[in-house]
Amino acid sequence: MENPNWSMVELEAPSEEDFLRAEHHTAAPANKTRNRNAKQLTWVLLLKAHKAAGCLTSIASAFFSLGSLVRRRVAAGRTDQPPTSADTHEIQKLRTRFFYSCIKLFLWLSVVLFAFELCAYFKGWHFATPNLQLQYIFQSPLAIKGAFDLLYSSWVLVRVHYLAPPLQFLANACIVLFLIQSLDRLILCLGCFWIRFKRIKPVPKHDDTSDLESGQKGFFPMVLVQIPMCNEKEVYQQSIAAVCNLDWPKSKILIQVLDDSDDPTAQTLIKEEVLKWQEAGANIVYRHRILRDGYKAGNLKSAMNCSYVKDYEFVAIFDADFQPNPDFLRRTVPHFKDNEELGLVQARWSFVNKDENLLTRLQDINLSFHFEVEQQVNGVFINFFGFNGTAGVWRIKALEDSGGWMERTTVEDMDIAVRAHLRGWKFIFLNDVECQCELPESYEAYRKQQHRWHSGPMQLFRLCLPDIIRAKISMGKKFNLIFLFFLLRKLILPFYSFTLFCIILPMTMFIPEAELPAWVVCYIPATMSFLNILPAPKSFPFIVPYLLFENTMSVTKFNAMISGLFQLGSAYEWVVTKKSGRSSEGDLVSLVEKESKHNKGSSVPNLSEVKMETKQEKMVSKKKKKKKHNRIYMKELTLAFLLLTASARSLLSAQGIHFYFLLFQGVSFLLVGLDLIGEQLD
Repeated sequence: MENPNWSMVELEAPSEEDFLRAEHHTAAPANKTRNRNAKQLTWVLLLKAHKAAGCLTSIASAFFSLGSLVRRRVAAGRTDQPPTSADTHEIQKLRTRFFYSCIKLFLWLSVVLFAFELCAYFKGWHFATPNLQLQYIFQSPLAIKGAFDLLYSSWVLVRVHYLAPPLQFLANACIVLFLIQSLDRLILCLGCFWIRFKRIKPVPKHDDTSDLESGQKGFFPMVLVQIPMCNEKEVYQQSIAAVCNLDWPKSKILIQVLDDSDDPTAQTLIKEEVLKWQEAGANIVYRHRILRDGYKAGNLKSAMNCSYVKDYEFVAIFDADFQPNPDFLRRTVPHFKDNEELGLVQARWSFVNKDENLLTRLQDINLSFHFEVEQQVNGVFINFFGFNGTAGVWRIKALEDSGGWMERTTVEDMDIAVRAHLRGWKFIFLNDVECQCELPESYEAYRKQQHRWHSGPMQLFRLCLPDIIRAKISMGKKFNLIFLFFLLRKLILPFYSFTLFCIILPMTMFIPEAELPAWVVCYIPATMSFLNILPAPKSFPFIVPYLLFENTMSVTKFNAMISGLFQLGSAYEWVVTKKSGRSSEGDLVSLVEKESKHNKGSSVPNLSEVKMETKQEKMVSKKKKKKKHNRIYMKELTLAFLLLTASARSLLSAQGIHFYFLLFQGVSFLLVGLDLIGEQLD
């Protein structure tokens, strides 16, 4: 079909000149003009219809692709349920399945109640509001005409007298906790605003002394750099290269590669990489433990027992996927000069793959708030925050004074930070010093990471509570540690998020005499999500998915919190977070520059060659790895059907906001349960 000979501007309304010109023309030209306008209008309508048809076709193809993906995933049958082999202990299986069984019980109960309520609705029992006038149920002996009406009226009375009061009490308690936590979040945001408004920033003391080796001016104490790793073949090369590129006098730095790998191939690759940098002139050593007790804490503890550690004053720690900039030590270590009370300088994380998929974008929102608001505000106003386990510099004297690394929990970083705080050491957080790392790209890896991050603090709280009470610190610091740091942000937050929005809210749909106000369901959560997303303003289009996803993750966090608090088997599970080995262009450039400095007699490495070598190593490692699969997560899927059933029940009571919240939250659980949010694997 050819395009007509006209432009879109000709579709404008006729002007006065057109009317004057029309008076001097005969009726025939006027008819031609009308025919021409009608033809143009027809073309516009056809174009719009074509666009609408294309849009509908795209939506239909997207739904078709999604449906086929879900069908394949369900047919594969890979779930997150534990194996039922004979080697598994019966007690461990019961502990793992108890939480899932409780959620299934709520689902079946909601399905039965929904069927019961649906029958009552079609028999004329219409309750538009939860405030029932029960005195009208028995207006006359003939008011109840059948067995079903008698049964339903009895159910209503049971609801009112026995079920609604305890449910309403629990709902009110969760609302109070919700308001307290929201107030804490608001105060943190105001503190961050004050820091920005006053431009408060930790400033190191200037030093004019010169280093004899390099001739550079500055503070250059002896620094030990540790890189703990375990079977991380995807990232070992770029992390070792980044640390060897640190701008620090060679005689004042020693790099320890602490390899806990049990894979012989990984051990060989990491050892060869260390030898390569030793030949290039880097002061780097390789350490491997035969007895791998205590996970990361045991690895760090073993490395600190080396005899040469006594010659060093500070230790910088980087996980295997972290890539510090060359000036990292020059921007962090000077803060220790003439500040004998300072025990830790923590840098901020930045992420090379934050735009990889929806899951990484939502993680970036969460961690941006954690660093820019929580860590920065606590560092400025109370000089204490939880050590992030990496991208930080410790004074070795502070580590030794606090008892060193302990393997008693899965959060050894938080453990050492709390013990150092009780001993009077101060911390500094540098929001303008960033260290690149990776975010988990698959939901399975992120889920395991969050389980460890939320079960460990509860283990630590049980162990540290007597020490906090006996510690010779102010009552304000004790209150901050016990109530704010542990109870409010580590225990209460996952408890009320899961209980209020995943259990109580659906139950109020079936017991409408207990109600949740609309401001609890909609307005305050939206406001808190808005505050959370402020440190990452480019992520504002994802504010609704972020709100829904945080509620979805509450089931994992609640389960982890209960496991850590009551010392269940999964609380001590340590799983290394899977990495994809993504590196930025700047990392490869710095690697080329560093190698060219050490090999002046040879030709300068080509950037494309370095890229190709890195890509080939990733391809080889992918072939050797076990094939990964997307899974179906049964707890999330069960909660999805529970929330969708409750949303259908809310239609009978005409509760608009509750219906939309439950519907979208149920869809969110459904997408996560089918593992459609993160990395998609064939």
